[in-house]
Amino acid sequence: MLRISTVIVGLMLSASAFALSLSDLSQGDANAGLKDALSQGAKVAVQQLGKPGGFSNDPERRIELPGNIGKASRMLKMMGMGSQVEALEDGMNRAAEAAVPQAQELLLDAVKKMTVADAKGILAGGDDSATQYLNKTSRDQIRERFMPIIKQATDQVGVVQQYNAIAAKASGLGAVDSRYGSIEGYVAEQALDGLFAVIAEQEASIRQNPAQAATSMAKKVFGVLTGN
Repeated sequence: MLRISTVIVGLMLSASAFALSLSDLSQGDANAGLKDALSQGAKVAVQQLGKPGGFSNDPERRIELPGNIGKASRMLKMMGMGSQVEALEDGMNRAAEAAVPQAQELLLDAVKKMTVADAKGILAGGDDSATQYLNKTSRDQIRERFMPIIKQATDQVGVVQQYNAIAAKASGLGAVDSRYGSIEGYVAEQALDGLFAVIAEQEASIRQNPAQAATSMAKKVFGVLTGN
């Protein structure tokens, strides 16, 4: 019995020797692994959304008319204006798809600027803490990059005129909200929300299953977090 107990204790001690925690990671490894994973998530999000149909064919990301104008659009469809509403929404989604590829450079630049202290705090945070960091540090710059592209795209397909026409009709129904006066501003915010939502999904997926990470360093770091 004594011998069996000694063996069990020895196995437990051996297991604890291999069990790693976040504090056991070197600062360099933690930083590099997180940067690899975030870069992967950013590239996947841009590739997924920045192509024809990236927004319009995704029920969760498709951009629709906002707020009360959106509610009014359903009434307008019943009034025979369905094709105009759909053309407007298609134009908004194409504008977002055209803008998204411009985000990749800025996202990767924000990842490069992440400090070791940032990385440790992010790794110890929630499933989307890295995405929130990117949102905070790069959203304004990405919006600035998006706006002229979206404006050009919406101008080319007449979305602005269509939006104003729909808004005018909605006004007659008492449904206009002043926050949605700029179509390019609305589309830019929707594109940003969609972009960071997909990055957050990628981050959560890697946190839950480190094998999905593209690099060995990211697998190592997130494997430590999950105990794998």
